Amino acid sequence: MIGAVFFDVGGTILDESREFAGWADWFGVPRHTLSAVLGAVIARGLDYQETFRTFRPDFDLATELERRAAAGKSEWFGEEDLYPDARGCLTSLKEQGLFVGLAGNQAAHAEALLHALDLPVDTIGTSTGWGVAKPSPAFFDRVVRAGGGDASSILYVGDRPDNDVRPAVEAGMQTCLIRRGPWGHILDLPAVAERCLFRIDTLDDLPGLVARHNATAAR
Repeated sequence: MIGAVFFDVGGTILDESREFAGWADWFGVPRHTLSAVLGAVIARGLDYQETFRTFRPDFDLATELERRAAAGKSEWFGEEDLYPDARGCLTSLKEQGLFVGLAGNQAAHAEALLHALDLPVDTIGTSTGWGVAKPSPAFFDRVVRAGGGDASSILYVGDRPDNDVRPAVEAGMQTCLIRRGPWGHILDLPAVAERCLFRIDTLDDLPGLVARHNATAAR
């Protein structure tokens, strides 16, 4: 049975469209141009930061975030950046008595922003806070520990077959792949997707799928 559900953040519960638009504005390039480069980077299986190095070869994320903050253009997100189905899904899973958490690759400032959203979750873990990032096995070891120690009872939900599904499966977890955002629509790894317990297009579907799975498992 599923006893805990952990969610990736960007592209899963958080719509990153405004974030990438902000980076395009910061670099002084058309937004559609940055989107086109991002798509090419994703299709080639490269780190998303290679998108930014196209426009600034010496790009370093921490340094650039500091520059943006100094210029009064800090990267941030709020309630309006959550996908419309995110809060309701988290609430429904909590109402089923499940342990619900967030665990994603996020910069230092993001953890405070996530807490400020007051989401119905039991824990929030970030790569910065944990000192390890996806797809490292050590990141998913932290997810397992945070979720109670039994990997087989944890469902990890994400939009990326490479950073989310594959390493979570290798860690012994059950997985759900959501098809949205640039990675969900561009990065196609059928052999990885086939290993998912669920594949969905909206988080609205997830609580019912989990409830039915647990009801079947309990028989």
